[in-house]
Amino acid sequence: MEDRIISANFMMEDQVAELSLRPRYLAEYIGQMQVKENLKIYIEAAKMRREPLDHVLLYGPPGLGKTTLSVIIANEMGVNIRTTSGPAIERPGDLAAILTNLQEGDILFVDEIHRLNRTVEEVLYPAMEDFALDIIIGKGPSARSVRLDLPKFTLVGATTRAGLLSAPLRDRFGVVSRLEYYTEDELTFIVSRTVDILGAQIIGEAAREVGKRSRGTPRIANRLLKRVRDYAQVKGDGIITLELAQMALKHMQVDEKGLDQIDYKMLEAIITNFQGGPVGLDTIAATIGEESQTIEDVYEPYLLQLGFLQRTPRGRTATVLAYNHLGITPPEPAK
Repeated sequence: MEDRIISANFMMEDQVAELSLRPRYLAEYIGQMQVKENLKIYIEAAKMRREPLDHVLLYGPPGLGKTTLSVIIANEMGVNIRTTSGPAIERPGDLAAILTNLQEGDILFVDEIHRLNRTVEEVLYPAMEDFALDIIIGKGPSARSVRLDLPKFTLVGATTRAGLLSAPLRDRFGVVSRLEYYTEDELTFIVSRTVDILGAQIIGEAAREVGKRSRGTPRIANRLLKRVRDYAQVKGDGIITLELAQMALKHMQVDEKGLDQIDYKMLEAIITNFQGGPVGLDTIAATIGEESQTIEDVYEPYLLQLGFLQRTPRGRTATVLAYNHLGITPPEPAK
């Protein structure tokens, strides 16, 4: 699963590329119009009042720009940003060390905030509400609580699974924004912008061809573009044409809907092994040799979005659209 080129999860190869490709201000940010317009107003209002921005929660599927938006917020506010992740903050002391090193107005970005340790989360509540830390000094009967004042900061939390956030933590965010999958037009624009930054050349409908196979995700679009550029350099004259893009994507086994061989394997298993379903998640996992959690979190969301898969109380079923896409005749509807 980690090796899938169309995986929206962050890979090591994305690290250098994304840093150079990411927009730095809201004016450069493509897509997510509603989120962008709201943030623009909130940031402007905070700057006019000379106050830190309210705590912000960004949620949605991976690869849509949550980390990018956090950096943009810091740039727009003209403050520093400190980046960490939920699993990295193991103890309350780790959080205290981070918070006490922040400056007035700074932004603390916590990725995968749903994976915060519960004891750490409880220390975070007064820090978010009162900008204070309650620390226990000593042990046993002589232990006493000391309150440490913190500089006023903005916590920007990012999560792919907002449902796993506890209600007390979720309620302490003043701004909650969901990031949606990108449209084909937006991804085409992103591909064209990336080509300019990389110093490559793309002509005709090649940018749209890469965009429409990117599963609505900029991270995947940029990753596919880099591989298509390699193909154009070796098999052509370096200029990415529609024909070269199609040939490269065919070699990568990414079809016109953005599905790869693992998506096909899952759909074919449901259709051929289980007559289109319904079939349980654990049964599918055993059939294709994957973990059920991986199927639910990684494979299913895009297939559900395309309408190729349905979740029912009895299990997963393949739709007529999935049959047609695989070139299999759908069964006659029951009379």
